[in-house]
Amino acid sequence: MRAMILAAGLGTRLRPLTDHRPKALVEINGRTLLEITLSRLRSFGVREVIVNVHHFADMMVDYLKANHDFGMRIKISREESLLDTGGGLKKAAPFFFEDSKPSASRADHPFITHNVDVLSAIDLARLVRFHIDNQALATLAVQQRKTSRYLLFDNQLQLCGRRSGNDPPEMIRDCGQAEALAFSGIHVISPRLLTMMSEDGAFSIISTYLRLAAQGEKILAFRADQYYWRDLGKLENIAQATEDLKHKIIAQ
Repeated sequence: MRAMILAAGLGTRLRPLTDHRPKALVEINGRTLLEITLSRLRSFGVREVIVNVHHFADMMVDYLKANHDFGMRIKISREESLLDTGGGLKKAAPFFFEDSKPSASRADHPFITHNVDVLSAIDLARLVRFHIDNQALATLAVQQRKTSRYLLFDNQLQLCGRRSGNDPPEMIRDCGQAEALAFSGIHVISPRLLTMMSEDGAFSIISTYLRLAAQGEKILAFRADQYYWRDLGKLENIAQATEDLKHKIIAQ
């Protein structure tokens, strides 16, 4: 199975830790965020990964080389200017069609996309099975928790809008009583979606999801409320995650 790790961001909320290194190389208990993410993906059968880089890109390349790619096949997608989550994925798209054969097309094999700055115990195998069983175009791991940006889903767990802060909700289709859920930064995508990305330049993958959901495509929520999850994009959250690992609230 293949995956993409989104790691190109500047990590401004983690300064001064990111003044001289990329956020992916910030450490928790002696392990970098990148190593932790790669280890989790590998434990669920992922062997081929593409990582997008921008901030201190050469440092990322050297780090992976020094660690022999952690026993995986890892490719680098360099972004001269930041492309955001959607633009970064679109640039990396050829990776997911490599070595395609008519009898076993890569277009039939979903892949995982994982932010480097989240720590979770979400069962990726269950997430992928849910995606396949429901024949979704994309499946987003979501939770019921406080956030500044919510995605809205109907009672069939299909995406129908979003809401930011105190702004009115942006509905892309009628879905009755919508439930507001927080996206975890972990999702499973069918490669077919990559051929449907009409957006250009820097753009959020959420914009693509909303557009496709409005057109009737199946963009689903996977409820991950029971799993540990923490955003590692803030200094205080790095400190809390360190304590969580120390007290074995989550396995490292």
